[in-house]
Amino acid sequence: MGQVTIPTRVLEMAGLNKGDMVDFEYRAGKIIITPKVAADEYTPRQRRILEAQVKEGLKDIEAGRIYGPFDTADGMIAHMKGQLKKRAAKKTKPAR
Repeated sequence: MGQVTIPTRVLEMAGLNKGDMVDFEYRAGKIIITPKVAADEYTPRQRRILEAQVKEGLKDIEAGRIYGPFDTADGMIAHMKGQLKKRAAKKTKPAR
C-alpha cells in the first residue's frame, strides 16, 4: 500500500475533497484515478449541494426562522394549514 498526494488544483477540478476514496487503474501506460462512490454515498457534486443546503438551513435556525418541534405529524399539518390560511388572507386584503 502506498500513499499519493494529488495537487489541490486537480482535486478541485475533479470535485474531490481531502479524504475522498478513489480507484486506481493502470491502462496503456497511464494511471487512471477515478472517484470511488459506494452505493450509499453521494457523488462529490451531490455532496457539495447538500452541504450548501445544510449551511443555509443552519443559518435559518440561527436566525430563528424555524417552526416546531411538533409532537405529532397531525400537529405539524395543522400548523402548515394555519400558515396557508394566513398567507391566503394577506393576498385577499385590499390595497390602501
